[in-house]
Amino acid sequence: MRAWLGAALAVVLCIALSGCMYPNEMKKQNQVASGEYLLLVQNAIDQYKAKTSVLPIKNSDETTPLYEKYPIDFSKLKGRYLSEIPANAFENGGTAIYVLVDAETKPTVKMMDLTSFQQTVELQKRVDEYKSKYGGQLPLGDTVSQGFHYIDFGKLKIKPEQVRSMYSPQVFLPFLVHDSGHVAIDYAPEIMRIIDKQQLQGKLDASQDLRELLVKNSNFVPSRSYAYRWQNNTPVPITAP
Repeated sequence: MRAWLGAALAVVLCIALSGCMYPNEMKKQNQVASGEYLLLVQNAIDQYKAKTSVLPIKNSDETTPLYEKYPIDFSKLKGRYLSEIPANAFENGGTAIYVLVDAETKPTVKMMDLTSFQQTVELQKRVDEYKSKYGGQLPLGDTVSQGFHYIDFGKLKIKPEQVRSMYSPQVFLPFLVHDSGHVAIDYAPEIMRIIDKQQLQGKLDASQDLRELLVKNSNFVPSRSYAYRWQNNTPVPITAP
């Protein structure tokens, strides 16, 4: 986890644990992300880039996951390029982390859902505790693909957990654990939904990272995720670049 996200998450957890949230867990956090916000921020990004020749982003390094690599620094935009920070942005009490994709070619504004990110981090702590307690063993359930498994929540002695999808609010996505011990969200069901809807079977490049479909067809990036490849007519999580 990068320093900026770690600090952001710490603030959220501190507030939640202290019981000091406003009614309804802060109304701004409950607001549905609006495409209008994206348009406003995109315009500000474009103006800033045209004026300065750089992007208003926070620092990251080569180890930062792809879709967490370019978080927008609103402090560089507010005032001259953006009158107000979006109401759903984390910096304004919301649950959306604004990021850029295709930063080096065509910087495009998207959002990362902090709620699902936070839920994954909390589950990661449970898995890390289990691993430490049982000599490096992991709470492995059924195998999904080489190196990836569903989580056996019985071994963790907690109720099974899923995360609400940002792509289809009525859908809940399972968690995966890699042999390295890293916990991730399984976006295969949502990727497959797009493939079926757009009839992309037979048109996919075997080397393509299928997460691109999620980014292209929505306002959100898939946080806490691994790359997916099209194998045996199904999206499969992999660790290769």
